[in-house]
Amino acid sequence: MSAAAVSSAPRALKTLADRYDATVFEPHGGRARVRLELAEGPAWDAVIQSGAMRLEPVHGSAQAIVRADAKTWRHVAEDSRGAMAMYASGRLSVRRNLHLGVGVLAATSAEGGPGRLRFATVKARGARVSLLEAGAGPPVIAIHGLGATKGSFLPTVLALGSRFRVIAVDLPGFGDSDKPLAASYDARFFARAIVEVLDTLELERAHLLGNSLGGRIALEVGMRNPSRVGRLALLCPSLAWRGDRPLVPLLRLTRPELGLVQLAPRSLVDAIVRRVIPSADDGWTAAGIDEFLRAYSTPAGRRAFYAAARHIYLEEPHGPDGFWTRLRRLQPAALFVWGRRDRLVPLAFARHVADALPQARQLVLECGHVPQIESPAATHRAVGAFLAQAAGGV
Repeated sequence: MSAAAVSSAPRALKTLADRYDATVFEPHGGRARVRLELAEGPAWDAVIQSGAMRLEPVHGSAQAIVRADAKTWRHVAEDSRGAMAMYASGRLSVRRNLHLGVGVLAATSAEGGPGRLRFATVKARGARVSLLEAGAGPPVIAIHGLGATKGSFLPTVLALGSRFRVIAVDLPGFGDSDKPLAASYDARFFARAIVEVLDTLELERAHLLGNSLGGRIALEVGMRNPSRVGRLALLCPSLAWRGDRPLVPLLRLTRPELGLVQLAPRSLVDAIVRRVIPSADDGWTAAGIDEFLRAYSTPAGRRAFYAAARHIYLEEPHGPDGFWTRLRRLQPAALFVWGRRDRLVPLAFARHVADALPQARQLVLECGHVPQIESPAATHRAVGAFLAQAAGGV
C-alpha cells in the first residue's frame, strides 16, 4: 500500500489517529503497531511512537488487530463511548493482544473526564502490575482467574463504571504484568499484591470482585486484611478441594519450574480455554485464547500458571490453618455467584459455603465458569446491587 493509499484512509481512522492521547494509554516501551482492518478488505497500520499515533501502509506483522466494518468505524469516531459499545456488541473485534487493542481504542476515544476508560501500571510485590479502569465512585478491584487477564473483566468495567470506579488488574505472572521467577504464586502472595495495589493507589478500602482464582484471592484478602475490604463479590471462586486428591503426592514432587521448558500445543490450549468458557460466543473465546497464549507462550508465564494451578490443588482444606476452617471467620459481607453449568467449580460447593458462612448471599445462574462474560446482565445486576448496599459506599 502506497503513501497515497494512506492519505485515502477513511476519515474515521484519521480522526482516531489525530485523537490519540498517550496519557490514557501508552504501550510498554512506547512503541507498537496495531492493524486497523475494514471488514470489507482494506487495512492500515496505526503506529504508536513518541506519544503520537500515525497511519502507515500495512507492513510486516502487527501486535494487535482491530477489525470492524466501515459503518462501525464511523460510529466509533463519532460517539465518545462508541468503541466499547461496539466491542461489547461484537461488531468490533480485537485479536492477538486485547490489552494493546483496547488501549488504542481507549486512547483515541473522544470521551473525557475522570471516568473514562484508562490504563496504568503500578508496583506490587516488586513487580509491575498492569491495570485498566473506568468510572468514578466507590472503588472496586476486579481480579481475574487462572490463565486469564484483566480483559476478562472488561464487560464489568463498562457495566459498573457508571456507579463505581472499577479497576481490573493483571495479577503478577499474568497478562501484561511482570512475571517474577522467584514468586510463590500462592493465595497469600497474590493477596499481598492486591493490598500493595491498594496502597499504591492510596485506597484505604475497596470492594473486591474476583472470578475463579481471583475469587480465592479476594477471600484471602478478606481473611487476612478485613479492614481493607468493603464487600466481596465472588464469581465461581476456586475453593480448597474437600474430596480425594489422588494427585497430591505427585504434585508435591513436581516443580512448577518445568513450565520454563514445557510448551503445550495450540490445540491443547484451545481445548483448555474452551472448557473454562464453554458457552461464550466465538469473539470472547478467541480473545481468551489470545490472552492466555500471550503469557503462556513465555517461560516465566508458564511457570506462573503451573505454580498457581499447583497451589490451588494442593491447598489444605481442613485443620487449624485449613481453608474451610479459616473461611468461617470471614468478616466482610460476601456474595457467591455460581454457574449451574460450571465444569471447573461444581455447584456442590455452594452447600459447603452455606455451612461455613450461613450469612453469605448466594446466587446460581444458568452459565459456566465465567459469569461476567457468559451471563453479563444478570451478573452485573446482582453484583452492582450487592456492592451498592455497602454502608458509606465501601
